Amino acid sequence: MKIAVCVSLVPDTTTKIKVDSDNKSINENGVSFVLNPYDEFAVEEAIRTKEKFGGDVTVISFGTEAYKEAIKKAFQMTADQGILIKTSSKNFDSFTVAKNLAEVLKTENYDIIFFGKQSIDYDGHIIPSMVGELLGLPAINDVVKLNIEGTKVTVEREVEGGKETIFANLPAIIGTQKGLNEPRYPSLKNIMAAKSKPIKEISPIEIEPLVNVKEMRLPPVKGKGKIFEGVESVPELVRLLKEEAKVI
Repeated sequence: MKIAVCVSLVPDTTTKIKVDSDNKSINENGVSFVLNPYDEFAVEEAIRTKEKFGGDVTVISFGTEAYKEAIKKAFQMTADQGILIKTSSKNFDSFTVAKNLAEVLKTENYDIIFFGKQSIDYDGHIIPSMVGELLGLPAINDVVKLNIEGTKVTVEREVEGGKETIFANLPAIIGTQKGLNEPRYPSLKNIMAAKSKPIKEISPIEIEPLVNVKEMRLPPVKGKGKIFEGVESVPELVRLLKEEAKVI
């Protein structure tokens, strides 16, 4: 079975983020970057699928030279080969990423393509569906359970207020959610083996972004809380909720 998994590199959630002087990007000084956590579920499921049905796993990423680190992490989890669609620009939107991934994916007849349901930096939640549309393939996101029988897949996905079951035919795109599996810890043997696996670099398709960042800013610092006691303070509480908090 030919399996692909698309991954991204994102800031570590424990890293303190600062907005750069252009007010349109983050200041990367001192920022730690990691494989997108939702993509770890995608890589794990891709490897489990390979272990069950045979075949190989190709890891694909769109980004700068630094994005090789995301591919290397997938190598440590025993993915087989990697492709970096290498760009020097950091000014790209979700459509640019989806279009470039789709162009690479359509060059091979992949049986199944895995994504994390979303990246934790922009939280767009749209790239799996975009790639599915561009390739004309069924795309199912937020998947917490997957079963493959021949050329048919049965998935369970999270929806607001519950879960739903969807049936589809391969090839298909699966967006993975927490709960689908438990990503493995790389062994020392696999960490060493990952160092010798080559990453193929290809040039991106240059696309004018459909979405541009106008401004980036941190949330306002929370002020000190106020404590009200007694029924007589209710009018003042209502006034503040209406005039200051503007929630009523």
